[in-house]
Amino acid sequence: MSHPSSNCCDSSPKQKLNNLDEVIKRLTEHADSLISLGNHTESVPLSIALNRVLAEDISSHIDVPPADNSAVDGYALATDDFPGSEPIPVSQRIPAGHAPSALTPGTAARIFTGASVPDNADCVIMQEQAIFDESSQSVRFDTRVKPQQNIRPKGQDIQQGQIILKKGQILSPQRLGLVASTGTDFIRVYRPLKVAIFSTGDELVEPGDTPKAGQIFNSNRYLLTGLLQNLKFEVIDLGVIPDQFEATLTALERAAESADVVLTTGGASVGEEDYIQAAIKSLGTIDFWRVAIKPGKPFMYGEINQTPVLGLPGNPGAVFVTFSVLARPFLLHAQGITGTTPKAYPHRLDFDIKKAGPRREFLRVQINESGLLTQHPNQSSGMLSSASWAEGFAVIPEHTQPKAGEIVNFIPFSNLFSLTN
Repeated sequence: MSHPSSNCCDSSPKQKLNNLDEVIKRLTEHADSLISLGNHTESVPLSIALNRVLAEDISSHIDVPPADNSAVDGYALATDDFPGSEPIPVSQRIPAGHAPSALTPGTAARIFTGASVPDNADCVIMQEQAIFDESSQSVRFDTRVKPQQNIRPKGQDIQQGQIILKKGQILSPQRLGLVASTGTDFIRVYRPLKVAIFSTGDELVEPGDTPKAGQIFNSNRYLLTGLLQNLKFEVIDLGVIPDQFEATLTALERAAESADVVLTTGGASVGEEDYIQAAIKSLGTIDFWRVAIKPGKPFMYGEINQTPVLGLPGNPGAVFVTFSVLARPFLLHAQGITGTTPKAYPHRLDFDIKKAGPRREFLRVQINESGLLTQHPNQSSGMLSSASWAEGFAVIPEHTQPKAGEIVNFIPFSNLFSLTN
């Protein structure tokens, strides 16, 4: 059920609020349990592995580079044979990708960037410091030399047996390139989680339809779908469920059977038209309800036949916050990703917090031209305009009342909506 006012997230019977840090810890434990259930991995080729999560460490079975190679175009020789300003014969030409012969003592070899350095050579002089004589096939140098100059040694980048990537890391383009450099073509990754979503509420209609009196457009469906797809989860969209107990029961049963995780919006409170809690209790269990977070207090966690159910509030602003702060780390951890806590940065406020509250508050803010955090004038849990305007969250700890100029943590949205670890 989705209510347009901000009261949804703030009006409920008096009950102890769960500490936010404790809730995140419990969600992590539940995510660990989900990973342990069954086989959630598969082996895929590198060509389709972008943004997948490694299910095992990757070790290199070779040295990279596999042999000493030249860092420049030039001439390879032994430093003991360096002739000073006198010419030295050129005995061979070594392009990249060709195996060289051992260097004949008292000669140099024409060599190109990336080519293997021949045996008996221990330095490379760049061509800009050399003068080649075509008629005599000899070269003179205008420089000094020292051993190993302009040579990239065998195993300089990666050594045989070295762990190059860890289980739980996300395969970015550069990491795919790293794996490819070791000759590995298939890697074991976690399967993308299937996340079922649905909204409850007789007041919801789809964009493009004509709302009747008292109805509103369903923004949560598109908000959640976008957030989940952005994080590469597979979305099972069950649409809108009417405010009826049997319909809610049927939707939850279907979602729990078809998905790894279920996300609901609305109906998580205890009003006469809120059925999510009762339906979950009849099919499974509820671990906790009500969190000391603002907005989003009615957040709930339960399970149906070992399938986690995360009950988000109905107000879209609260959905945005609770997904970012609670659902996101749970889902990423359940996907096998390590390091799911988004990076926060210290920034100064350009406004006062009027009153200390018992809940940790996530204000939608921008960084102004002076580098200070400016809050959107409307922080209502029912509004998405502030989230669209903002660049991130200013985190106001519970029971604190920072003033303008004081430092708080700032979490950029870019750190919440991208896969990085």
